[in-house]
Amino acid sequence: MTHIVSATQLAHEIEDVVVLDVRWALTTANTPAGREDYDAGHVPGAFFVDLDTELAAPAGDGGRHPLPDPVVVEGVLRRAGITEHSRVVVLDGRESYAAARAWWVLRWVGVDDVRVLDGGYAAWLAAGLPVSTEAPADRHGDVVVRPGALPTLDAAGAAALARDGLLLDARAPERYAGETEPIDPVAGHVPGAVNSPTTAWLSADGTFRTDLAEHWAHVSAGHDVGTGIVGVYCGSGVTAAHEMLALAELGVDAVLYPGSWSEWIRDPDRPVATGHSPG
Repeated sequence: MTHIVSATQLAHEIEDVVVLDVRWALTTANTPAGREDYDAGHVPGAFFVDLDTELAAPAGDGGRHPLPDPVVVEGVLRRAGITEHSRVVVLDGRESYAAARAWWVLRWVGVDDVRVLDGGYAAWLAAGLPVSTEAPADRHGDVVVRPGALPTLDAAGAAALARDGLLLDARAPERYAGETEPIDPVAGHVPGAVNSPTTAWLSADGTFRTDLAEHWAHVSAGHDVGTGIVGVYCGSGVTAAHEMLALAELGVDAVLYPGSWSEWIRDPDRPVATGHSPG
């Protein structure tokens, strides 16, 4: 099963799927980031979902975007009319970072049929498809979530994979190297982790690049990934989900470290590496 869908494919299926709009950006504003964009125009029938409050728990020891409360997620999905048999498509503005987080969270709570609109709302607009400014009325789905349907890594598991397997760091090279850290209080990376910026998995228009397999061969060169799992982390478990999506398209067995760097550095005893090599 492919985990992504094109804008034209979604347009053909629009009457048979539930669409969730998770446009998002880092912000300190009181209004959920992305809500204003959604109100200005969205895929007809799409429900807005707030990543910060509905797809993550409050920031704390689990990082900036810990795993969400399953009760909250279930309420969101039911409001959108999702049932056990629903087909779901999630989208964001363009690069699918937030959409991939939604894709992963939904699968983590047991929603199996969920795909991401490749290229997001920008791709929908580029295809000349209709838009709406009307938010749909709440529905009454009856989905029952089953948290834990996907495995996850904790800090100890991430450290073990970095040492004995392959742990990918999806952040920008300068953050991985510890040259800059605009968000978290400590710069650097998990010792042994390999930098694999999630931006490198994209084409210029925000869709996934067409040579994913070749890119993966480059990223994983020198590592035996045929017999074990791959771990992925980022700053807070959002962009790492995007890399998880790319790997899922390739059939690669990968596991997310949801707490990611923002959780790793909560413990001052955990080691920190800097520089552009794994360390």
